[in-house]
Amino acid sequence: MSRIATIGFFDGVHRGHQYLFEQLRRIADERQLTPLIVTFEEHPRAVLQADFIPQLLTTPAERKALLELYGEVVMLPFEEVQPLTAAQFMRRLKEEYDVRVILMGYDHRFGSDGLKHSQAYRALGAETGIEVLTMHEYVEGEWHVSSTEIRRALENGNVAVAAELLGRPYSLSGTVVHGRGIGRSLGFPTANIAPENVHKILPRAGVYSVRVTTSGMAQRPAMLNIGTNPTVGNSDLTIEVHIPSFKGDLYGEQMEIQFDRFIREERRFNSLQELQEQIKADVDSSLRPDA
Repeated sequence: MSRIATIGFFDGVHRGHQYLFEQLRRIADERQLTPLIVTFEEHPRAVLQADFIPQLLTTPAERKALLELYGEVVMLPFEEVQPLTAAQFMRRLKEEYDVRVILMGYDHRFGSDGLKHSQAYRALGAETGIEVLTMHEYVEGEWHVSSTEIRRALENGNVAVAAELLGRPYSLSGTVVHGRGIGRSLGFPTANIAPENVHKILPRAGVYSVRVTTSGMAQRPAMLNIGTNPTVGNSDLTIEVHIPSFKGDLYGEQMEIQFDRFIREERRFNSLQELQEQIKADVDSSLRPDA
């Protein structure tokens, strides 16, 4: 079947992307076309710029699963398509996927020849037999929804704003590994998390109210700390989750963490007793949904 396509990396699959995909499906239905989302396996800048370190909002697997909610998904190696001009890429889409329409985001560009204006893409499309449409920017209240804005919110610990812009809570997945056992010695055992993807951005260091899930455990409220545990002399950044009232062994389990809200900054306490008292207050706060 003939297709209508949109192209991009779509990190985060946030509300701006979702708006684009909703229009993609609407136009597809109107014209009896199949919606196709063309994306890339790796961040384009990581191919173009050797020293670039991605700070991802979604892992490749997460991104693909989210995109598949909106249509057929093709993930291409960016290094394979990077040398193609806009006209060459259009011809490839036409020949391999029978693309008849391309729906472009308001600020999206593609092709090694660096075209700047939508009129140029429309002219090339006319030559290739592809109609090119351009969407306007999606704005949510005072926010210009973008992956950059969401990263900025996470860097500030503002996971509530990140969730608003994403249209879902920000999440992190990783494996439960052995730690130093300090939380257990203080009466608050923690699961230490090794992130699934080292390029996925961590929210600002601090204490958060979260919800956690594993394959053998339904979602439960929890308290999470990202930081270096300065009171007990640790220097390595750790991610530790305390699940109130949980008893069991989670080592080796894959855990998904959904961030609800920021509770406080990490800081050094004058004594272990003072730290214990603060942790108890943090746990109480994490269990109050309206805190």
